[in-house]
Amino acid sequence: MTEAPKKILILGVGNILYTDEGVGVRAVERLLETYEFSDNVTLMDGGNLGMRLMQPLMDADYCIVLDAVLGGDAPGTIYRLTGEDLRKSLAFKDSMHQSDLVDTLIYCELIGKRPDTVVIGMEPFDFKNMAVELSPTIDERLPAMCDIALKELADAGGVATPKA
Repeated sequence: MTEAPKKILILGVGNILYTDEGVGVRAVERLLETYEFSDNVTLMDGGNLGMRLMQPLMDADYCIVLDAVLGGDAPGTIYRLTGEDLRKSLAFKDSMHQSDLVDTLIYCELIGKRPDTVVIGMEPFDFKNMAVELSPTIDERLPAMCDIALKELADAGGVATPKA
């Protein structure tokens, strides 16, 4: 009997009204525009839903979170965070998100179903000014962030096929 493939959730989070804070959501939009995904992969705009993300998280075995990350490096720097480093991600701090994603994952764990989670994050250029477009610096780096997310997806057993 072959094991069922891991259920993978690619979750873009952030507030698209604050320029680069929306980079995770914009990355998911880009991936959906340009790729078809295997049946075991779900892509979701998590916006700043906080606790309302519990069910999609508990339904997943592996979660790839795409978000803005304040790591202190140059804008456009891409990070891969796991474990305690997750708190560098804006979604894992009490930023403009309703509750941080670490709390949400802790609640999932208490219920007994927490997915392994990795954050692919990008250092924002501007996340304080209201604008629905990404800053040019971050927009230019978006394809690189998507490529890293796709490699993470492939390593976890998901398949992304470029659309014709």
